[in-house]
Amino acid sequence: MAAGETRTSMSSAQAVTDADFEEKVEKGSGLTVVDFWATWCGPCRMIAPILDQLAIEYADKGVNVAKLDVDANIKTASRFNVRSIPMLLFFKDGKVVDQIVGAVPRQAIEEKLKKHAAPVA
Repeated sequence: MAAGETRTSMSSAQAVTDADFEEKVEKGSGLTVVDFWATWCGPCRMIAPILDQLAIEYADKGVNVAKLDVDANIKTASRFNVRSIPMLLFFKDGKVVDQIVGAVPRQAIEEKLKKHAAPVA
């Protein structure tokens, strides 16, 4: 990846690593959904296009979608106790507020996005 590049070449989701996870996710504001995935994971490949679509559709609503390759970033995956993938962690203002484990339909992901992206009354 070139210096300063923030998105994977084939994805609308932002790539994050052990080195920049804290800065990009935990110090961020608003809602960030992190997809913990691996290249060899079939179910991960099934939900990737859904996450790419949601990243585009929710970008103007202050929602960020990030992807973390668990094989290349073992420290962060271990820190969040990722044992099964795909695993989506929903971070609101840097804190984990929800999760989804496994490949689920778009509707299930979108329901959680709407729930956590909604402004607090």
